[in-house]
Amino acid sequence: MLDIIAETKRLILREIVSSDAEDLFKLDSDGLVNTYLGNKPVQSIQRSRDIIDYIRKQYHDNGVGRLAVIEKETGQFIGWSGLKLETDIRTEPYYDLGYRFMPKFWGKGYATESAIASLDYGFRVKRFAKICGAAHADNHASNAILKKVGMDCIETFTFDSALHNWYELSKEKWAKK
Repeated sequence: MLDIIAETKRLILREIVSSDAEDLFKLDSDGLVNTYLGNKPVQSIQRSRDIIDYIRKQYHDNGVGRLAVIEKETGQFIGWSGLKLETDIRTEPYYDLGYRFMPKFWGKGYATESAIASLDYGFRVKRFAKICGAAHADNHASNAILKKVGMDCIETFTFDSALHNWYELSKEKWAKK
């Protein structure tokens, strides 16, 4: 049985497992999905398997990692969402909220729904004091989601030669929602 981390009205968020490799490859090799991710689509199923190994190591080492998002109605893998300990983007490590969905599932509220479930898990279960997020400045949809879930845009910064917005949300602010 797969470890379900969170459930919403329409979604199941569970650990990513090796059998997700083909779905993860479809997601990460899609050019549209990579528009604001440095335009570096995954080129092989083996790379997707390596990513899954990395995510599973995060579960073990950090207690969190990205989660498969499953649409309850169809049982279909539609993308991923969740938290991870990020150590590469900023000078200080932080818990990062992220999400990525196959284009045919964009605009249905799934990113917002899964982001709220991920934040609730991070603050209520893991008891993190703060969760952060970053979005390419031109990715209007992702920026809107981060604001919608209650995150505050604190500053802009450059990563991979592109301007990004930096968001933060404290446990105290989350508790007031």
